Amino acid sequence: MKDNLISKTFLWMCFGLLVTFATGYFVSTSEVMLNNIYNGPGYIIFVIVELVLVFVLSSRVMKMKPTTAKVSFLLYSFVSGLTFASIFIYYAVSSIIYIFLAAAITFAIMALIGYTTKLDLTKMGSYLLFALIAAIIVSLVNIFLNNSMIYLIVSIVCVLIFIGITAYDVQKIKNLENSGLPVENLAIYGALDLYLDFINLFIHLLSIFGRSDN
Repeated sequence: MKDNLISKTFLWMCFGLLVTFATGYFVSTSEVMLNNIYNGPGYIIFVIVELVLVFVLSSRVMKMKPTTAKVSFLLYSFVSGLTFASIFIYYAVSSIIYIFLAAAITFAIMALIGYTTKLDLTKMGSYLLFALIAAIIVSLVNIFLNNSMIYLIVSIVCVLIFIGITAYDVQKIKNLENSGLPVENLAIYGALDLYLDFINLFIHLLSIFGRSDN
């Protein structure tokens, strides 16, 4: 079960990322779709659907049928891709590729550390969660302040937070390997956590180092 759960978790995470990035890139190539999503209420609607899907998945995934859980995860990845298209408009493709690779390498290293370390990362995970909440609050306040320095500092802090959370989440998934819970559902549960870790790590690295296409 051990190798089966970990391999399935990373496989589904990769499927989710592939769907998100492919959808985002495809949408960015169509002026019609961009106008439909970003002009008018479309974007807000998709963001709300995205939040609802991630909330339902996070809270109900273990109670879903495996097929329902998989379809829901891929649907969430697709909707995320619709709102993700803007990065392909604002940032140069070469910049996106390089930062994606940097995020992937960083993510892989922290995932390996999380899986192999003998240290209990539970307390670290709690501290990182509080730090993330604080960063979100500061980000919301900065919407009104519009201070570029605060935005940069928050992005740097968030990169560090999600680097740590990646190791924590991988260890958490590893500890569920012998829980006796359905492997297929656990894989989607873990894939969602790791998907969110990677996306957030990538987005904040992009906001720090990304080169505008304009």
